[in-house]
Amino acid sequence: MGNVIVYSRQHCHLCDVLIDELRPLVAGRLEIEIRDIDSRPEWHEKYWSDIPVVEFDGSVVCKHFLDQDAIKGILRR
Repeated sequence: MGNVIVYSRQHCHLCDVLIDELRPLVAGRLEIEIRDIDSRPEWHEKYWSDIPVVEFDGSVVCKHFLDQDAIKGILRR
């Protein structure tokens, strides 16, 4: 089906919480790709004020907090 991309950074509490909530929702159905925004200047510039950001199929699904309904909608596709 694809990957869910999470833009995050180290020592980001909101990022850790979102990833911990996301893992059981997508387990066995989608892979989670975690991208550290500090590893690429373009990611840092684009996402630094919005992390964590969840993206699927090129579109932003949610920012700051996990939108479980949006993720469940992706899984129903």
